[in-house]
Order: sequence, then structure tokens, then C-alpha cells
Amino acid sequence: MIVCIAEKPSVAKEIADVLGARTRREGYLEGNGYQVTWTFGHLCTLKEPHDYTTQWKNWALSSLPMIPSRFGIKLIDNAGIEKQFGIIKGLMQKADMIINCGDAGQEGELIQRWVMQKAEARCPVKRLWVSSLTEEAIREGFAKLMDASEKQSLYEAGLCRAIGDWVLGMNATRLYTLKYGQNRQVLSIGRVQTPTLALIVKRQQEIDNFVPQQYWVLKTLYRNVSFNAIMKRSDEDLMADLEKKREAAEKKGQPFDMAEAWRKAEAENIGVDPIANGEQGAMLLDRIKEAPFFVTSVTKKDGKELPPSLFDLGTLQTECNKKFGIPVDVTLQTVQSLYEKKVTTYPRVDTTYLSDDVYAKCPQILMGLRDYQHLITPLHGRPLQKSKKVFDNKKVTDHHAIIPTGVVPGALTDVEKKIYDLIVRRFIAVFHPDCKTRTTTVMGEADGIPFRTSSKEIVEPGWRIVFDKGTSSEVSENSEASENADNAQFSAVNTQFTKGESGPHQPELMEKTTQPPKPYTEGTLIRAMETAGKFVDDEELRDAMKENGIGRPATRAEIIKTLYKRNYVVLQKKNLVPTPTGVELIGLIREELLKSAELTGIWEKRLREIEARRYDAKQFVEELKQMVAELVQQVLADNTPRRI
Repeated sequence: MIVCIAEKPSVAKEIADVLGARTRREGYLEGNGYQVTWTFGHLCTLKEPHDYTTQWKNWALSSLPMIPSRFGIKLIDNAGIEKQFGIIKGLMQKADMIINCGDAGQEGELIQRWVMQKAEARCPVKRLWVSSLTEEAIREGFAKLMDASEKQSLYEAGLCRAIGDWVLGMNATRLYTLKYGQNRQVLSIGRVQTPTLALIVKRQQEIDNFVPQQYWVLKTLYRNVSFNAIMKRSDEDLMADLEKKREAAEKKGQPFDMAEAWRKAEAENIGVDPIANGEQGAMLLDRIKEAPFFVTSVTKKDGKELPPSLFDLGTLQTECNKKFGIPVDVTLQTVQSLYEKKVTTYPRVDTTYLSDDVYAKCPQILMGLRDYQHLITPLHGRPLQKSKKVFDNKKVTDHHAIIPTGVVPGALTDVEKKIYDLIVRRFIAVFHPDCKTRTTTVMGEADGIPFRTSSKEIVEPGWRIVFDKGTSSEVSENSEASENADNAQFSAVNTQFTKGESGPHQPELMEKTTQPPKPYTEGTLIRAMETAGKFVDDEELRDAMKENGIGRPATRAEIIKTLYKRNYVVLQKKNLVPTPTGVELIGLIREELLKSAELTGIWEKRLREIEARRYDAKQFVEELKQMVAELVQQVLADNTPRRI
């Protein structure tokens, strides 16, 4: 008999239907030579400190660091779990073969491997690896079963992650609670949790300590179009900046060509520069009041906008939070539900690319999107474009981006409909032509002071027809046009300027103040976690930095929930705000290992390298033990009166 084990009863039923195992038994389905059973997510966990020795049951600084010579697993203490595990163990010990049908990812691999170990399974094991739960995908997966050894490194990476969380979390939590806590307050420290909290605290401190600065912007209205003054920086300011750069280069032992740097700085010294001195601004205003305005140049530049990338889990969570206010954990639950309903692919992914082999399936997927045929019809009559921005084997490891499967959805909740619609529209958009644009820039001057205005028009909408006008965040803002947000009336179509023309104008000096950074929302925090706290707008660069991100796609939402649960962070409207306890805790921690997103990102990179067989799992665990031992010594040696 072949035993298949899935991660949920609902997934097991889908697999059993395909295999013809339709006879219901207690805890499994049977038929056609198969027994299909299931877990309820994690049935097993790493043993707790007191499971290794009674000396670790009571919290004491003298018992730290707690590092078992060999880590063990145990069943989670729950009657339902114990009953189901008993059924699974009985099936596995009689099986001729086991097929691991767990979710095709690091966590899914760990869940089922632990169950098989605990059940003392001895027969051969195969691995089912699918990106969707459609009948076609499941049949294809069973036709290409892997040997379990092919995913050994995935298991080792998951195991190292669990051990890392245990060793640091157990030891650091007891260490800080006993050393710095008061009144029985537990100070929870986590490998990902603490640097994530540090990001939120740092941002809040930047906001609290922000001192607004006044500045002025010189504008003028000519032919009902607003122009911004272009205030070049002084030579003195440019030279001061270059001197700082030269000193920094010398400290690093790097060469610095001042002449070349000066030429480059002069070439780049153009832009709408705020006027820091109100008196200077008033003088400039008086100077140009009576002077005529001259148009010195009119230029038009054609450009294009590529379709937005497909979704990975992080960008989908960010988009849903921004657009609909959906909490990131709800987005994960919803897209998991869509996956189990067979209408979208595997959700716990961190790539926005598709592998080349998916291209051949795309026409069939598009045909299945019945409610969107009006957006797909323009694609008929020519081969689907295959852009390297979408299809790239080098950017895909275990799973590709989240896309629809082409299966017609049944009943969906309102939230499922919204998220499904986002996924479908992005998928359709990547096959539409680029959006063609034309930017018109008009330069002018009044009494020697240069001015500029700019407008961007859409010549051919291309992929933009896929998104509802004015409601889609995929419609990117042009940076030059945003400088002239009050120029809604200016477009290259309805306002024509001619080089050399002149006339009266209405100058104005606008007083403004600098604005503090914005608080994190759940969506922007997810993005910050992906790039270890560095905000990067460029999609390609952001993808490259994900290797050093903190947490995994599937766990980041849970980390945010943990911060709420610990009362370290609260949600005010859509903003994440640290509590006094959260702020105090981060202020208390001086050891960068615990709170640095970059250092945690390096750890995450090591785990990815283990998964890719480029780093040894045993070496990771040994380095981890050494780091925690050093951390304990460092804190125990602290004689300062730090308390929370």
C-alpha cells in the first residue's frame, strides 16, 4: 500500500480524488492501492528545555546558554493531534512507500519529515511537488515524483531555521528577562521578531525627533500653466559636498578624482531646489515681478512603461494593505484559500518571475479566465510576448510567481474576489504591449532665472487598459509631473508653447515645511523586511536584495501578529506604532546581533545557501551556538543598571 500524507484534510481530499482513493476511513481516505492521510499543519515541534534536563525547567542565569547536544522533536500536546498521529503512524509502519504531499516549500517539508521521523517510518519516500492543486497539476506531479533525497537540503534549511529560532529565542528571552526584566515581566526576544520591532521603533523615533524646516519654492503662472524655478546650488555648496566625499574616500583608502567629480557635479546641478532663505526668495520674487516671461525651449521625448511585475507574496500583501486595507495575515490566509480552491498557484513565494516551461501553458490559462475575455481579446491573432522581465529560469527556484490557474472560480468571498482580481489583472497585463508615453518639457526664464514645467501624456495605453482608470496603483506617478501637481490643465495636447514666445506672468513665493518620515503600515513593513530595512523602489534591485531579507514569505505576517500579541506594537488607523514597552526593549538591547536587520539578513542568506547546497548545515549550527554563547557572556558581564 502507498501512503500519501498532505498538510490539510482539504488538500488530501483533492489528491485522493485524483488517485481514486474515495473510501472514507477514520483519519484517511483509501482506494486504488493508496491511503491518503493528513496533518493539521505542525503535529511536531522541537522539544522544550525541560524535555532535555530538569535543570532547565526553572529559569536561572546560571543555566545559560542552554544548548542541547542533539535536538529532538515531540508531538504537540493536543488530544486531536495525538489521535491523528496515531492513525498516521499505523499507516506508515505498514506502508510499502510513502509520498510526501506536504506544501511544496521549506515549512511543508519540515512538517512532514518530522512526522515521518516520529512515526519511525522505514519504507522508501517520494516527494510530490506541485505549484497548483488542479487535477492536471496533481496528475503531472504524480507522473514526475521526486526521490525524497532531492529535497534533503530544503529540509536541512528548515531544520536549521527551527534550531536557530530555538537557540536564540529560548536563551535570549531568559537572559534578558532575568537580567533586565522586573515584576515577572517576560522580555520576548526572537531572531526575526526583535529586528523587525527595531525597524518600527527606529522609524517612530525619526518621526518623534523630526524638526520641521521651512523652505520656499518660487513658481510662476504663465498662460495658466505653473512653472517651477530651477535654483542651481552654489559652487560653495557643491565644493563642500565634494570635500566630504573626498574625506570619506581617503578613510577607506580609495582614490578620488576631484576634477572629475566637480565636472560630474556641475553637470548634475539642475533641479527644482528649495530656497532655504525666505529673504532671498522675496528678493528673487521682486526681481522677476515686472520682467516678461520667455519660453526658451520646448522638447518632446517618447518613452515607454513596462507592465507591472507579477505578484510574489510580499508584493501582494503590500498591495492589498495599501489598496484595500487588508491585514497582511488575512491576505496570506485568503491567497492560501484561493490556492486550495484551485484558482491560483502556490502562494508562499518570493519571486515575481515565471519559469520558461510555464509559457506554453499561458494561452490555456488565459482562455479559462472567462470574466476577463474583453481584456484578453486584444491579444488574439499573434503569439503571446515572452518578456525576460516575466520569464526567467534563473529567477525561479522551487516556485514561480502567483498567477491564476485558469480554473473558473466557484463561490468566492468578497475579500477573495478582490485578491483574485488583482492576481488575474497582473497576469493578463504582462502579455499586453508596453504603454507608450510622450513627455513634453517646457523651459522658460524671467530676468535670467530659469523655470520649467513638464507633462506626460499616454500615446498608446498598452497594458494600462487592463486596469480601471484612476483606481489602480499600477499607474505609476511620473516624478517630473508630480513636481507640477497643480498642472492638471497642462498637457501637450491642449496647451502648445513655442520657443521664443513671451508675455506677462504671475510669480509667487510658496512657503512650505519639510515633512517627517511616514510610519510603517503592515504593507510597507513587509517590504522593509524583504530588503532588511532598505527601501528600494527599483523592482529588479529589490528582487536581488530579497536574499538578505529577514523572515520568509510565509512567516512575516506571523511575526507582525507576534509583535501585537507581545504588546510591543499597536495599530493606530493603518499605522504601526511601538508601545512604551517595545521602545524600552529596543533601547535596552545594545547587542547588535539581536536587533540588526542587516545581521539577521545575513543569517537568512546562510539559510538560503544551505537550501541551495552552497553552505554546510552543521557549520551554521556550530556558528549559531558560538554566537549565542558569546551573547550570554556579554550580557552577564554587564554591570550597568539597565532595567525595563
